[in-house]
Amino acid sequence: MNTRVTATSSNRADAGRADVREDYLARARALTRLVEAQSARIEEERRLPPALVSKLVDAGLFRMLLPRSLGGGEVDPGTFASVIEEIARADASTAWCLCQASGCSMSAAYLSAGAAQEVFGDPGAILAWGPGPEARAIAADDGYLVTGTWSFASGCRHATWLGGYCPIYEPDGTRRRQGDGSGDARTMLFPATDATILDVWHVGGLRGTASDSFRVDGLFVPRERAILRDDPRERQESGPLYCFPIGSLYASGFAGVALGIARSTLDALVDLAQDKRPRGMSRALRENAVVQSQVAQAEAQLSSARLFLHASLDEIWRAVGTAGTITLAERMRIRLASTFAIHQARQVVDAMHHVAGGTAIFTDGAFDRRFRDLHAVTQQLQGRQAHFETVGQFLLGLEPDTTFL
Repeated sequence: MNTRVTATSSNRADAGRADVREDYLARARALTRLVEAQSARIEEERRLPPALVSKLVDAGLFRMLLPRSLGGGEVDPGTFASVIEEIARADASTAWCLCQASGCSMSAAYLSAGAAQEVFGDPGAILAWGPGPEARAIAADDGYLVTGTWSFASGCRHATWLGGYCPIYEPDGTRRRQGDGSGDARTMLFPATDATILDVWHVGGLRGTASDSFRVDGLFVPRERAILRDDPRERQESGPLYCFPIGSLYASGFAGVALGIARSTLDALVDLAQDKRPRGMSRALRENAVVQSQVAQAEAQLSSARLFLHASLDEIWRAVGTAGTITLAERMRIRLASTFAIHQARQVVDAMHHVAGGTAIFTDGAFDRRFRDLHAVTQQLQGRQAHFETVGQFLLGLEPDTTFL
């Protein structure tokens, strides 16, 4: 098969991608006023209201990364990150849930056609999962008996399906091994109604994500719903999107969450500075030279981080579309750009929170929740500063730790 891409065909592809991006951004913008209006309720109830979930479903925003063969968008990573950022400007918890569920939906690429239809065939299907280090699956006829508790399952309150990663054991209790001697493990997918949700999500930031825990005990999961994520041997979809590891899409999307929070915080500070006269000062905040400098630096930080992220995603998307695979160097670049964006966003939010002074400490104001939400983003796996070490190892010619790449 001829895989060469001419300049003309490449330009056409870029134009088509731009049209898709604008379409999905328009869908997101059409909902931002509603999302923002629901933000206080989302915070108070610690979950997304059902009516809002329905609107997001109708707009196709939970299915951005789902294969087209299942009615999904199968959008490129840059479009995905842009849409998540747009929603995050209105409410970070909503954007986080969209990002998490979208990443989970990439698992459809590793299911047989029948199993994929079973899980994702309903237009309202939403998959959630989380880590469960003590979980286990015991091999049985045509499937597995699964027991475990999984935590940080963002969106599990509105999910229709849940997933749990499990080491696999033989009926006699011995660990099942793969051909290379490593332990066998798979992600088990099962209806959300089969699990017990544990109300544990009492946190400072990203309260509305409902990142609770869930548990099953001896649940039978058929073999066709036990997947090896990111394993090319089991990938059923040929599109370039599914050459990207799920982790690369999580990193990109959660960077979009951070950028959206930071942008709305900076915008709120600019609005506040028009009229606020801090105690003991005769002029408005915007006339203060220190504030002027801080706002300019924040804009530079935010814009440069965003440009690095999106330039990387778009360039790598084109390369993967041509090569049909993603390299370690490209994965490292996504990790670096995403981590950098998250931490530049944190610096912007911290600075604007401080500039806002006493105004920033009120929980019903424009700064407090965004401050807490952004710091919750940095505490999650995708926000670890240790990722800089991983990329540095690679750049210096050392063997990098790719566990969470």
